[in-house]
Amino acid sequence: MMKALWVGKTGLETQDTSLSVISNNLANASTTGFKKDRAVFEDLIYQVQRQPGGQTSQNSQLPSGLQLGSGARVVATQKQFTQGDLEVTDQTLDLAINGRGMFQITLPTGDLAYTRDGTFQIDSEGNLVNSSGYLLEPNIVVPDQTDTITIGVDGIVTAVSEGETLGEVIGNIEIADFINYAGLEAIGNNMFQETDASGDPIVGDPSIDGFGSLIQGALESSNISIVEEMVDMIATQRSYEMNSKVISSADSMLGFITSNL
Repeated sequence: MMKALWVGKTGLETQDTSLSVISNNLANASTTGFKKDRAVFEDLIYQVQRQPGGQTSQNSQLPSGLQLGSGARVVATQKQFTQGDLEVTDQTLDLAINGRGMFQITLPTGDLAYTRDGTFQIDSEGNLVNSSGYLLEPNIVVPDQTDTITIGVDGIVTAVSEGETLGEVIGNIEIADFINYAGLEAIGNNMFQETDASGDPIVGDPSIDGFGSLIQGALESSNISIVEEMVDMIATQRSYEMNSKVISSADSMLGFITSNL
């Protein structure tokens, strides 16, 4: 069987996976704090028929070899943790991180997850929770009869009760930083978990020691560029078509042989 058929097949599979990555990026263009993925490709093994540098005589060598590749594959999807645009919402409990760091969320299992989605709300017991009802870590409880809540750029949360003029500090929001954000495992619901690749979280106060600052009344949008994704989609489509042409050409050559021999 012609090798080009199988090489073209790997190209089709690669571009199919690439289009899946692009479609996921576009589907999450409006997801708060979403970080886009990028497909990483590599070529497959080579069949070396003439070794580069091989001796052709006692005093001469091959200046180049004969190496036939067997195609390509997708080996990774890499998260791009660039800053998304900040959108002002004027909602008291909407928070955006301007810079490095992620909010810490306590999962129902007790494990911690991390997110850039700062859409927080108050549950029936006054706890600050995310959209899934999971607690912010460290937990912050808003007292009854609270009139206004102020969250500083350094994470200090102050509540003013109805009829009062002076605020009371009710907690401090901490954020976590990682040496390798791309090593985090995406678990859905806008959250990630640490892995051996990401390293251990480094927890600290916003605006201090390189951590990003908190912005109350704003959310971080996804870092998707619609134009860039559309260009990538067109390039992927064209590459898919070219690999299809390779298979079609190889099939035509086989057809010619079977019809004329």
